[in-house]
Amino acid sequence: MRGLEDIERFRVTVDAHVATITITAPPVNAQDRRFREECIRVFDVLGADVDVRAIVLTGDGKAFSAGADLSERPGILAEPGGYSRHNRLVRASFDCVLECPKPVIAAVNGAAIGAGCVLALVCDILVVAEEAFLSMTEVDYGLAGGVRHVLRAFSPSDARLMIYTAKRIYGPELLRMNAASLCVPKAKLLEEATAIARTIADKVPLAVVAAKRSFGLTEEMPLRDGYRYEQGQTAALAETEDTKEALAAFREKRKPVFKGR
Repeated sequence: MRGLEDIERFRVTVDAHVATITITAPPVNAQDRRFREECIRVFDVLGADVDVRAIVLTGDGKAFSAGADLSERPGILAEPGGYSRHNRLVRASFDCVLECPKPVIAAVNGAAIGAGCVLALVCDILVVAEEAFLSMTEVDYGLAGGVRHVLRAFSPSDARLMIYTAKRIYGPELLRMNAASLCVPKAKLLEEATAIARTIADKVPLAVVAAKRSFGLTEEMPLRDGYRYEQGQTAALAETEDTKEALAAFREKRKPVFKGR
């Protein structure tokens, strides 16, 4: 794909308006500087591609992502201002998923630990394999981070359980805790995640983009302000070609043809 010719840590395919991003950083898909820089580039490129309407993110091999590559840490600490630059890049590698205008479905195929757990949690929808697990192991290594992201997906008690104990929370428990939407056998994981993405891709593209923008902006707004913002989105969408096409197709009992405008 144009703009992604030289990436090494990811494999990207696009089919029927659905992009599939596979993390390919063996042996455990750990996140180093190149991983984060490429992650930002991949989501920026796909976010701007009008042919892409939904994204599936998964891992190659047994792990989704085993977290940060801790072997880089001594070098980061040795650089003047290194930790600040590192932290900025880490935030950007998560923000690019949160801020990508296209919905992202995490197909969690295996271990998602630390930064790997956060990478899954910043996706819009989680589909997990039965043997997959999320774990925040920072307390095992004298580190901190990820609490705010964990609190978005788990109840206060479960979030604290996860952070304080570093325990592994497997697929069935993630479903019970309402942290995942589906828990399926690993053999069906990509099929189920892709089916969700294809359903999204059939909707009015600009309306889906507006919905994701609303989730991001209204999360911490008061109810009244958040709903007022959403009404403004609806008013703006009413003037677009795709909304007019959707309404015409409904009246004429035919499949709509969207152009992303």
